[in-house]
Amino acid sequence: MKNQHTKNLIFLLIATLFGSTSGPLGKFIDLDPPVIIWCRCVLGGIFLFAFCYFKKVNLKILSKRDFLTILLSALFFGAHWITYFYALKLSNVAIGMLSLFSYPMITALIEPLFIKVKFDPMYIVLSIIVLLGLYILAPEFSLENSYVEAIIFGVISALLYSLRNIISKKLITRYTGMSIMFYQLVILSVVLLPAAFLFDISNISTEFPYIIALGLLTTAIGHTMLVSSFKHFSVSTASIISSTQPIFGIILAFIFLNEIPNLNTFLGGSLILATVVIESVRSRKKS
Repeated sequence: MKNQHTKNLIFLLIATLFGSTSGPLGKFIDLDPPVIIWCRCVLGGIFLFAFCYFKKVNLKILSKRDFLTILLSALFFGAHWITYFYALKLSNVAIGMLSLFSYPMITALIEPLFIKVKFDPMYIVLSIIVLLGLYILAPEFSLENSYVEAIIFGVISALLYSLRNIISKKLITRYTGMSIMFYQLVILSVVLLPAAFLFDISNISTEFPYIIALGLLTTAIGHTMLVSSFKHFSVSTASIISSTQPIFGIILAFIFLNEIPNLNTFLGGSLILATVVIESVRSRKKS
């Protein structure tokens, strides 16, 4: 049982690593956020469909109620992505990812309102530690308008992401993570189709390799693995453990975008890693 828990934990951490590529890629790709999101949905959907086809994954939706649940989760997911990418465009990878990662605290607070899980006060403590770590991790929270807007967009994105994850948790007992993610991407591909005509896409050919990476690594692999982890962890636990994403994202931004971290990065990152270790041990004991 404990060996299986370790495998599940490693699986979640790998999902977190793939998911962390969203920050650097979202900042780097020179297109409007709705266009980037539409492209990643189309490509991610194609990748997932191909994988499901070869693995013979059942993609049948069992009821109209389930379809409506998937539709609602997809809309929250799309809104989360768009607000998150605007946060990245208005600031930098650190600010964008750090403001988004208020979502573990938000998830811990609201999950008991939607799912029959016992409220654990320890989640509040861990979430506060994460927020403190994220605050320290930030290179500098400037009060310039663009940074304030970025933080607001990031926190709104966090709320939307929490709601999407909680709704997806309701589906995971009847569907695989791959099928849930596939239908969310299909729905968003249709909903966001007008973006291809309303925004400038003249330079899409030069950005295409990075959009492919975003669609495959971040979307098809990272998010599918995260949803799949809900079979083994509560949404709150998975959210807190995945709080290592900003650390991975800032490291990737340093390597590929030359965004240089400072001492605060290491101090804040240490606090975040501490909560990951604590929650990993706690979830192991509960498994």
